[in-house]
Amino acid sequence: MARICAITGKRPSRGSIIHRKGQSKKSGGIGTHVTAITKRWFKPNLQKVKVRLPNGSVKRILVTAKAIKAGKIQKA
Repeated sequence: MARICAITGKRPSRGSIIHRKGQSKKSGGIGTHVTAITKRWFKPNLQKVKVRLPNGSVKRILVTAKAIKAGKIQKA
């Protein structure tokens, strides 16, 4: 099962974890330096929800928490 929202179409996106070392110039140091960059995934906050579809039937689908809060679905 893909981690994709059935309403908004949100899906996992790539990003980075950037590790920095050293004292900032603001604090009296010579500045921070990037020591490592690691790839990571940002995953959407998906919830399995029973939804009432426009034709009246009920189906269980994956929906992001943001779509639920915005009222984009009608819970069964």
